[in-house]
Amino acid sequence: MTDKEMKIIRYREQNAEVIPGQIVFAGSSLMEMFPINKLQKEKGDKTIIYNRGIGGFVSEELLKALDVCVLDLKPFRVFINIGTNDLSNPQISISELIERYDRILTVMEEQLPGVEIYLMAYYPINYEAAAEDMKECLKIRTNEKINLANGEVEKLAHRHNQKYIDINQNLKDEQGRLKAEYTIEGMHITEDGYRSVYEEIMAYVREPRWKV
Repeated sequence: MTDKEMKIIRYREQNAEVIPGQIVFAGSSLMEMFPINKLQKEKGDKTIIYNRGIGGFVSEELLKALDVCVLDLKPFRVFINIGTNDLSNPQISISELIERYDRILTVMEEQLPGVEIYLMAYYPINYEAAAEDMKECLKIRTNEKINLANGEVEKLAHRHNQKYIDINQNLKDEQGRLKAEYTIEGMHITEDGYRSVYEEIMAYVREPRWKV
């Protein structure tokens, strides 16, 4: 059994105990690794947020596991960061990624009427600070490609009457790269990196409801 399959089983078990109508974080490793509940505890924030990110997920995998990652929790608000692993695959075009992302949003909207979805801008990378075994991947998943994809994700959010958000300012150096001190190996983000954007994302978490 793969690590992804084990996480799906574990999430399915945990979903039996959730309080419906809360907030869900969904996506791949960059969402899974966001220590949102730990940071909330540090700040004394009691907002209920369920993190259902799964490392390694591409958009197609999230679509197939959307029940356990989002739908079964019946959230009123979802923060989603999916597609960076698609961007690492030269065989997947940005347009193909957006088509799959569009299907994910459509299913959520059909199954969760009135759901509020925040499409998060993809985080930057830092090729110069990358570990040697990460550099080949980051030759494909460049900041230029990420910026292009972010533009398409923003358009997608508008088409669905949802929100596109970019909380990346504190993560970027003067050249627009992921700050070297905030990256593990050029792509993934340290806990301090997530801590630097905590207040930005929580401002959206705490927003009054905007859909009825």
